[in-house]
Amino acid sequence: MAENCTHNCSSCSSNCSSRKQESMLKAPHAKSSVKKIIGVVSGKGGVGKSLTTSLLASYAHKQGLSVGIMDADITGPSIPHMFGVTERITGDENGINTVLTPSGMQMVSMNLLLDDETMPVIWRGMVISGTVMQFWTDVIWKDVDLLFIDMPPGTGDVPLTVFQSIPISGIVIVTTPQDLVKMVVEKAVNMANMMNIPVLGLVENMSYLTCPDCGKKMEIFGHSKAEKIATEYGIPAVAKMPLDARISKFADEGRIEDYEAADLSEVFKQIEKAKAR
Repeated sequence: MAENCTHNCSSCSSNCSSRKQESMLKAPHAKSSVKKIIGVVSGKGGVGKSLTTSLLASYAHKQGLSVGIMDADITGPSIPHMFGVTERITGDENGINTVLTPSGMQMVSMNLLLDDETMPVIWRGMVISGTVMQFWTDVIWKDVDLLFIDMPPGTGDVPLTVFQSIPISGIVIVTTPQDLVKMVVEKAVNMANMMNIPVLGLVENMSYLTCPDCGKKMEIFGHSKAEKIATEYGIPAVAKMPLDARISKFADEGRIEDYEAADLSEVFKQIEKAKAR
């Protein structure tokens, strides 16, 4: 501590151990009420992160919670299609309104702002990050118990912005059984640790296929590494999601809420235990 310290860090240039860390958290919309926020991340694309977000949100909603879904994957928004949501987002001078899924969950996604959902969003990183922040600061989230944020893959601008600016209670990491995945999971875990965000669970998608004739579980993409990775990094819960044609069918038909994802129960227990920030 500097000599003659006044404890007013804003007017001091000393880099002492007692210097206060200035919070970068952004306040939500004045009319919003969100109790807890969970990020869903992956180290690479194509592992079923958006699907996991949708299934976790649906599972939480079936437990009686008021749930919101922020689709922060601006250039690859797929969540509205899985819920069969096509309604356009509206807003006025008071703020931006969410749209509702068939079961009543609140949702915001870039695809619900476009006149044509097939048009690409060709923006640079800072613009994309700014849009995600507007989903937090300008959108009115009404009495949400649990808000899930579906983040784009990797450790770039958007995950960094979300971790720094939104009070995340914890993250769930999504992966698949291939050998390559251990490295990308490590990246996601290390980023979370650097940002002091708890890792609540690991979801391994496409973990196995159940034979329709004999009922045997076949690990067609290689032996599961979920438990080993979770133990190594102290991740408290693991969920192994099967290759199930019903999941694809429900997602394609916009009925993902109809799938009973009981395999996610242990991960959900950790989400329930996470402390709100």
